[in-house]
Amino acid sequence: MRLAPQETRTYLVTAVTAQRRRLFQVTATAELLEQTILDYRGQGKFLLHAYVIMPDHFHALITPSPDVSLEKAMQFIKGGFSFRLKSKLDVWMRSFNESQIMSEEKFLSYARYIEENPVRGGLARSPSEYRFSSASCGLLDPMPTHFAER
Repeated sequence: MRLAPQETRTYLVTAVTAQRRRLFQVTATAELLEQTILDYRGQGKFLLHAYVIMPDHFHALITPSPDVSLEKAMQFIKGGFSFRLKSKLDVWMRSFNESQIMSEEKFLSYARYIEENPVRGGLARSPSEYRFSSASCGLLDPMPTHFAER
């Protein structure tokens, strides 16, 4: 299966926990979600440009690999996490939100939005001091080069 060119498939994605339960205020649970995301990135399912794990949701900037749909990439993250968590309760709201990114300006704006989320939420004074964010873990996958070429 060959999907649209990878460079036209970079997204801001957001997934929210079922009943907005604050699952990720527990460090071990946030670590499990973070490891799930990083594991699928390591398997080449998607590029991960930025992310943040908040108490009841996460945001990520991802570019699915050429043979992976956005829906499948989110299934890896949400389903993979749910499987690892082994909860008897629903973990996620059924859907997720996405915005396709079509410019360098939007890419940079969304990356900033993601990393400043804990500051806006009163969880940190600066993006880099929040543990479950790309702002604190260093460089992930760089911005797709096609944005800079426009």
